[in-house]
Amino acid sequence: MSERALILPLQMSFSPAASAARRLLAAAAAHSGEESKARTWKILSFVVALPGVSVCWLNAHMKGKQHSHEQPEFVPYPHLRLRTKKFPWGDGNHSLFHNPHTNALPDGYETTDH
Repeated sequence: MSERALILPLQMSFSPAASAARRLLAAAAAHSGEESKARTWKILSFVVALPGVSVCWLNAHMKGKQHSHEQPEFVPYPHLRLRTKKFPWGDGNHSLFHNPHTNALPDGYETTDH
């Protein structure tokens, strides 16, 4: 084998055209891999995630119907429901998202029937 035959492939491998061709082939290979990954995630979303969310929603819905929503007995613990200053809305005693059936005031619940 001649010395020129050994040098020629080395020169071609470092040429800008060769590296551009390598980049193009690598990008094409990466792109086809991305398509298959996207397809896999799409299939998993429809086959696993959506039925899983549906089963969880159904479970929560069924358990929600089983439990009665009774108001717990009010116990005036001294370390709970402290008011060092009034809230800047309303009468200053109710929290921003106050529910009279669920949230107690420092002196007890507002209503006892629901």
